[in-house]
Amino acid sequence: MYSLLFFTVLLTGSSFRKVYGQEKLNVALAGLSHDHVNLIMNDYSKGLVHIIGIAESNKDLIEKFKKRAKLPDSIFYNTLDDLLKHKKPDAVLAFNAIEDHLSVVETAAPYHVSVMVEKPLAVSVKHAERMIQLAKQYNIHLLTNYETTWYASNQELYQKIKKDQSIGHIRKMVAHDGHKGPKEIGVSKEFLAWLTDPVKNGGGAVIDFGCYGANLMTWMMDGKAPLSVTAVLKQIKKDVYPKVDDDATILLEYPDATGIIEASWNWPFNIKDFEVFGQTGYLQAVDPGNVRSREHNRDTYQTTQPAALAPSASGYLGYLSAVLKGQINPANDLSSTENNLIVVKILEAAKESAKKGQKVYLK
Repeated sequence: MYSLLFFTVLLTGSSFRKVYGQEKLNVALAGLSHDHVNLIMNDYSKGLVHIIGIAESNKDLIEKFKKRAKLPDSIFYNTLDDLLKHKKPDAVLAFNAIEDHLSVVETAAPYHVSVMVEKPLAVSVKHAERMIQLAKQYNIHLLTNYETTWYASNQELYQKIKKDQSIGHIRKMVAHDGHKGPKEIGVSKEFLAWLTDPVKNGGGAVIDFGCYGANLMTWMMDGKAPLSVTAVLKQIKKDVYPKVDDDATILLEYPDATGIIEASWNWPFNIKDFEVFGQTGYLQAVDPGNVRSREHNRDTYQTTQPAALAPSASGYLGYLSAVLKGQINPANDLSSTENNLIVVKILEAAKESAKKGQKVYLK
């Protein structure tokens, strides 16, 4: 299974007692096949969130989670539309294949229910643009959840680079994301089935882990898309993953900076780090709680631990609650549609570049 760090996904809303200073949300789940659903089940078991409905047709998954989290039969529905005819959640959380994110929004938006999907936003630019159009039409929030959004280390980098301007203008960014491979780490059979499907997931490692770097780099570049994308996708373990890539290297060209995304199912260990080189210094989010830095006039690196984040910044439970209450405007945040449309454009261009063997310019 993915490590707990891979499941740093949380939720919130409007109900009775408060959690981490926020009121508990009434949420509905669209699907149970994404293994990130495990954390929300943990939170439900701890009494941190209300799950008032689950749309899932796979009987094995239904029985699995009914038993695991002691869920009542009354909250299960065969389709999301049927669920929303009977229940009014604060938000719908999508834990299904990336290709199915569009249908979740198509169903939830007319009911005026906001949606949060697991990363990335969509399998294609066409899907992403349709989802965003529906969100605007029905005036709902459409958010994308990434584990790395809630890392105190990444938030510390943003503060130092963008607000404190401690290392000058950004010149180079490098993101490493991935693990030994989904089969190797033992994800569920339902998750593995669509994660390794080029249609249901949109690709392999390029989608699964390429999105993290694209998300962070777009944030650091003030929501601007790169000028061009160049990518190399590999099938190192063709016998294990015959239909999709398992290793991706993506080069993003900006006017005065370069981004390098290294996404793989071939790392010797779980990794999610982010490096930024500026004119006068270097910062690295080594892991969720450690930042490594070096100034241009020093010979050594320094490692520090950033302060704990506020509830609205430390997990999607508090963040979603604050957004739904109007306490946070998500525009251009890591979870925003503005950022995540660019992420999907980068990933789509990466696949095109690898297929054609040439640089792809973004429009």
